[in-house]
Amino acid sequence: MEAHNDAPRPPTRRGLLRGGALLGATALGLAAPVAARAADRRRAGAAADPPTHWIPASPSNYTKSSRPSAYPVDFVVIHVTQETFRDTQAIFQNPDKKVSAHYVVASADGCVGQFVREADVAWHAGNWDYNTRSIGIEHEGWVDKPEYFTDALYRQSAALTAAVCDRYGIPKNREHIIGHAEVPKATHTDPGPHWDWPRYIGLVNGG
Repeated sequence: MEAHNDAPRPPTRRGLLRGGALLGATALGLAAPVAARAADRRRAGAAADPPTHWIPASPSNYTKSSRPSAYPVDFVVIHVTQETFRDTQAIFQNPDKKVSAHYVVASADGCVGQFVREADVAWHAGNWDYNTRSIGIEHEGWVDKPEYFTDALYRQSAALTAAVCDRYGIPKNREHIIGHAEVPKATHTDPGPHWDWPRYIGLVNGG
């Protein structure tokens, strides 16, 4: 995605809902199973997933799979969208774009949209091996606009990453929670110099 110099302000959750960007889990009949899984995970001492809204990407933009049996999940890859949440949704749902991520976190309130099942391979890393072995999390904003990296975004994203790490036994460190720029042969620079890695890793580890 190309960076824009004149980015609009981050949308609020209310605005996203009004625009049809977020599909509530309750409307899809998913709230009860998600809540039950979260309760089971809390009892087991694992991090709880933050509330997540299912917004399916086009099937043309990811590969169906059965991870972790088909491929181990070893990494979480952190991205920055270089677009608004709504424009990112439009890209992921456009079958001609050939790109997706598992999750997108909104700037204004940390609202989490899930676009690809974790069992499937999202096309986010620009490296097939890393795509097969990672969960991709996009963050609404621009690499040169740190005001988009809000407290809500950091906290909800860190809660999501902690839950993903617990789910697959991924160590909660910088060797396994990496930026898109750190993927071998990556051509992207996100999440960029303004992403606060010490803060983020601290939050992932319960700080």
